[in-house]
Amino acid sequence: MTALNIPSLKDKVSPEEWQLRVDLAACYRLIAAYGWSDLVFTHVSVRIPGPEHHFLINPYGLMFDEITASSLIKIDQAANKVSESPFPVNPAGFTIHSCIHQVREDAGCVLHTHTRAGVGVSAQKAGLLPLSQQASLVLPSLAYHDYEGVALFDAEKPRLQADMGMAKFLILRNHGLLVVGKTVAEAFLNMFTLENACRIQIDALAGGGELNTIPKTVIDVNQTIMQTVTVGQGAGIAWPALLRKLDRMDEGYKT
Repeated sequence: MTALNIPSLKDKVSPEEWQLRVDLAACYRLIAAYGWSDLVFTHVSVRIPGPEHHFLINPYGLMFDEITASSLIKIDQAANKVSESPFPVNPAGFTIHSCIHQVREDAGCVLHTHTRAGVGVSAQKAGLLPLSQQASLVLPSLAYHDYEGVALFDAEKPRLQADMGMAKFLILRNHGLLVVGKTVAEAFLNMFTLENACRIQIDALAGGGELNTIPKTVIDVNQTIMQTVTVGQGAGIAWPALLRKLDRMDEGYKT
């Protein structure tokens, strides 16, 4: 069964949940458009408001440019499907996302990637370096988690939670990148910034020349001016334009 066979859930879920589904499906399509998807092996989740702590995640096996609002799977904290779906849930995706959602009420969306640049930096002992403006926006809220193998086991969850703490950005050593955001839009912009910081670092190190680094005093100042840079809108300054970009490509994510 493909995404095209999934009946619409628009009239079967609350307007609030439907909007989250549309935003999350858009996020998956954008990840595909920007080349971050690693086939079907990464994942993004969004928490549905309410005491149940349900969240939406991708149907495992679909390419990200196939994902639609209705094909997203609603699951609980025990990885049980709350909504019908012919597709499975990525077990590693569940382990990583559920443990972050469990302890971070501010993390409405959790986004994880295995990009070439992200994994490259995650394998470097020094981690992310203060080489770019993008890195300067990440470093004050960046944490690291050591590699323990494919994330399938509950025993890793407390260590992952402790390492993440209240950071917005996490580099999973020898594995990839993870970000959180209050909204899907915020998480996407956070990953866009972290991914670009990693790409710039790989390119700069590959050049072989002497590198300039950004002083901590400048990094501290950069953190205080972001609301000014985005005219008070935060991620909202870019998200509507990204949705318009998607609509020009294919509006199927909304179904």
